[in-house]
Amino acid sequence: MTNEPTLRAPAGLASGDTEPDPLVLGLERSCARPAEPRDWMRTAPDRPGLLRLEAFFGGEAYAPHRHDTYSVGYTLRGVQNFSYRGSALSSAQGHVMVLHPDEVHDGHAGVDTGFLYRMIYIEPALIRAALGDTAAPLPFVRDAVFSDPRVVSLLQSIFADMETPLDPLQRDHLVCGLADALAGNDRSLPARARPKLDVRAIEATRNYLNDNLGRAVRSQELEDVTQHDRYSLARQFRAALGTSPYRYLVMRRLDHARAAIAAGASLADAAAASGFSDQAHMTRQFAQGFGLTPGRWRQLHTSAQGDADG
Repeated sequence: MTNEPTLRAPAGLASGDTEPDPLVLGLERSCARPAEPRDWMRTAPDRPGLLRLEAFFGGEAYAPHRHDTYSVGYTLRGVQNFSYRGSALSSAQGHVMVLHPDEVHDGHAGVDTGFLYRMIYIEPALIRAALGDTAAPLPFVRDAVFSDPRVVSLLQSIFADMETPLDPLQRDHLVCGLADALAGNDRSLPARARPKLDVRAIEATRNYLNDNLGRAVRSQELEDVTQHDRYSLARQFRAALGTSPYRYLVMRRLDHARAAIAAGASLADAAAASGFSDQAHMTRQFAQGFGLTPGRWRQLHTSAQGDADG
């Protein structure tokens, strides 16, 4: 990613400064404005082509700069002000932001409490591939800030787990979703037709995922099994079963882990046997899938079993 801004370390006492008189310090504190919140930033361990970033800024954030990627994100808290394509814009909580490749923009807080946001940077080539050969030119979303609960929901799923690298199927699912979201918000593009379903390919995909839940499955494998490209297959799978191949695989892993825990396996062993990278990864996915941690689920299940045996 190009021109990523860097964080400024907070200023501290200069070398040789002595501790101030407590009375003077108390008077200064009573008159001074509250200290500006400390800026921070973190990124997920992603593969080339995608970068997921979460950051907080209490004041000035970015000097004017530009990326060669799409930047798609949303504001979680506060107000985020920035200049873009000759306009001064603001994004408040729940607003979606879409910045196009090679467009200059900056950033600063619009309120004293700062702003918290998440942004994914994605290479245009990935969007191009996900839209397919028959698509129009790359989508252009005229409104850089807008409200769309469907896009927010997609972005929340993208950032649900920033500790673990994206699974290969998950990465393709997110690229497909972002491409559809960008195209859907480009008013110059015709509405995308509903995908024609190849029931045989969908069932072959489902069976393959069921048989390989203990390891990472790559989209190339599903392409070989079904003779459909990964993005077309993802759209068909969702249209037929209401979820993506990646999410289907995760839920089958969680079913397997839940059964292993119920049978007495340790959480670490259940995670390893079910295809998760480690116990922490399983815990995050378990909580997202069932609303409980696996430890809490085991406690409740054991208690119920004890009552039944009694």
